[in-house]
Amino acid sequence: MACVHRLTVQYFDPTDGTGFEAVYRERHVPIVQEVPGLARFVLSTPRGTGDTPHLVAELWFEDAETMKAALGSSQMSRAAEDAETYEVARRVMFAAEVEDVATSA
Repeated sequence: MACVHRLTVQYFDPTDGTGFEAVYRERHVPIVQEVPGLARFVLSTPRGTGDTPHLVAELWFEDAETMKAALGSSQMSRAAEDAETYEVARRVMFAAEVEDVATSA
């Protein structure tokens, strides 16, 4: 089974949540969609107590080499520059190898 790799970006406490989401979807999403090797791009808006992010973006790649090439691309640089413009309390980004663990039936 091939290893899948994921880059996750969490955005916390935007100054204007509704405005942030609108601009993110209108401006940032098209930039990210151009990242080479991107196999899947998922957004979620978690809601919970405590230190829950406002928006989570997951960029999925088929393998480590593809993700490494994507991270060095001009498209990813453009996405990173755009991400810096959002008024959020903080942004957390991390990469991971994803293990698909089967559930028992």
